[in-house]
Amino acid sequence: MNTLSTTLSEYVCAAFSGIYIQTCEPDEALREMGELCREREWRLSVWDLDRGLSLGRGEASPTAVTASTDPLAAIRALSGFATSAGASLLVLRNFHRFLGSVEVIQALEHQLAQGKLHRTFVVILAPLVQLPVELERLFIVLPHELPDRNQLLAIATSIAMEAEELPSGPELDQVLDAAAGLTRYEAEGAFSLSLVRNGKLEPSTLWELKTQSLMKSGLLSLHRGQDAFSELGGLDSLKAFCLRSLRSSNRQRPGLKPKGILLLGLPGSGKSAFCKALGNETGRPTLILDVGALMGSLVGQSEERTRQALRIADAMAPCILMIDEVEKALSGVTGSGQNDSGVSARMFGSLLSWLNDHESDVFVVCTANDVSKLPPEFSRAERFDGLFFLDLPAAEQKKQIWTMYAAQFGLDLQQRLPDDAQWTGAEIRACCRLSALLDVPLAQAGLQVVPVAVTASESVERLRTWANGRCLSADRVGLYTRNAEPRTRRRVQRDASAN
Repeated sequence: MNTLSTTLSEYVCAAFSGIYIQTCEPDEALREMGELCREREWRLSVWDLDRGLSLGRGEASPTAVTASTDPLAAIRALSGFATSAGASLLVLRNFHRFLGSVEVIQALEHQLAQGKLHRTFVVILAPLVQLPVELERLFIVLPHELPDRNQLLAIATSIAMEAEELPSGPELDQVLDAAAGLTRYEAEGAFSLSLVRNGKLEPSTLWELKTQSLMKSGLLSLHRGQDAFSELGGLDSLKAFCLRSLRSSNRQRPGLKPKGILLLGLPGSGKSAFCKALGNETGRPTLILDVGALMGSLVGQSEERTRQALRIADAMAPCILMIDEVEKALSGVTGSGQNDSGVSARMFGSLLSWLNDHESDVFVVCTANDVSKLPPEFSRAERFDGLFFLDLPAAEQKKQIWTMYAAQFGLDLQQRLPDDAQWTGAEIRACCRLSALLDVPLAQAGLQVVPVAVTASESVERLRTWANGRCLSADRVGLYTRNAEPRTRRRVQRDASAN
């Protein structure tokens, strides 16, 4: 993977006079640029609103003009820094706040045109990309990637000075997995807090800080429950497929990683619960992507949030990425352009491209209740490893579910059970909870439960018909085949004397 300094050096040598670096760690980006400039003997100037313009890193500027906190003065001063010996770089920190000014835009246009002749370069450091249309073609955008596992290991080694403070083997892998997705500053703080609390590096403290980091972004949430497959009755084929895919991915050839699955089924059939349990069963964090939270009020903000959320998921690999009820999130794609200026279509395009091309070890699990609202290109091959249908549990599976929830709520299963022919696992749980809550028998509590297969029978029948022969069965190996309804035949009198 190319570092920021390597990529920046290539663009400077190619005379790209406008460079926009998206980073959440401006000090780290400045450190890398400072090392590059010292190595190449380039001139580096830094401007921010608080300290004005300085030469090098932290050195006082030589004149009162360059010490000004005026952004226009900083841009115009770059012409005086040109040298015949090499390039001159002007770094503008958090300058996206000033790109709404007509004067600033005009000054940058003039400076970027002169920069190709005099080898002067404008470098903007900002946490998000906000370029006006006048400057879009003049700037090249470079991402400042989050630290990889090798960089995180170097940070951990520098903080854990004693041998007993730094684990080894699988424990070290768990620590690095927990630190993936943190910035360098956040990783240093998390490692230090773990040493203070536990006397060594442990993943629990890192997960705590990572949860806070995701909450601040508002794009993803981290599920850290105790869900397990033992709490889910049935779904044997689905469980075996996912466990085999994820547990064997570490032993396969590099680059050969599982992509994910699409779960289609009735509401309450256990799709969301399966996603949350899968992370615990495989030792991976489960990230939950709320597509509704990606929508922004500003032009281009929704698309940028989508890309940022996917970058965070890539950085936190290996992980499980859960997109619940995806058909509701993508319901506006077909009409996009008429009601949202094409925002939904562009977000959907970014998600499709990432699903098809991402190389990180992110296992995507999407759930859906209505296949008719899903665009056909969403479920094509190479975006998911399998499309599974979750039907109503069979009689044997319902026995397991009754036993599991009766034990959870402290109920006696020797009593008479309600008619559960059309019930999902969620409805069995609701019956057990109501029985414990109201202190009534299960048969009486079952009268309060109206199954979705009855209230939405038309939708359920349509969904089963579509899945027949098209989806994999979640309960047994092979395609889902809807059980044929037994036909009732007219009884024929065989006694000849009765004719």
